[in-house]
Amino acid sequence: MGYQFHFGDVFAYKDLLIRGTLLTLELSAAATVLGLVVGTAGALARNSAHILLRWPAAVYVEVIRNTPFLVQLFFLFFGLSAVGVRLSAEFAALLAMVVNLGAYATEIVRAGLKSVGRGQIEAGLSIGLTRWQIFRHVVILPALQAIYPALSSQAIIVMLGSSVCSQISAQELTYAANFIQSRNFRSFECYLVATAIYFVLTVLLRQAFALVGRRVFRRS
Repeated sequence: MGYQFHFGDVFAYKDLLIRGTLLTLELSAAATVLGLVVGTAGALARNSAHILLRWPAAVYVEVIRNTPFLVQLFFLFFGLSAVGVRLSAEFAALLAMVVNLGAYATEIVRAGLKSVGRGQIEAGLSIGLTRWQIFRHVVILPALQAIYPALSSQAIIVMLGSSVCSQISAQELTYAANFIQSRNFRSFECYLVATAIYFVLTVLLRQAFALVGRRVFRRS
């Protein structure tokens, strides 16, 4: 007799799936915003003439980009706990996602800043713009436009990578799927549903990023 599908056993826990999906989105949204802030600060530090800013930023980027996200997550949750710094699972997950995205965003933003020609900056200076005005009107918008596709893709990667956070019991979508299959033993159905939800989230986020990009940069 062939395998009998019982998706009803999964959807009986629909409230848990919804809560897990919402937490995944909340973590991803917060990590994207904060990670971009960290990445922008890191890019400015890496481009700085001051070695005390440039070198720590470079070390941060190299360490994070050359170590697994799971190890970073375990360090923040289990490692810090061993020395007396106890973080909740959700906060540790968010912090790990921000730290991880910040390192990649640093290099992406840095590439965007370098894409702005020196001639444009000199033109801004020649018409009397302050350095802040030049950064705001001449540098940052063209730089963001150049790197927006890469940042969008990185944000989606972070959302998908949030599934790892189930390993520290952060109750996001993968945690919900794991919990449900531990109760009904319908592994195929549980993870198929989780996969479908991640796929839908990814498609919707790509469409949302594309829409935002068209609106923000339509006059550029």
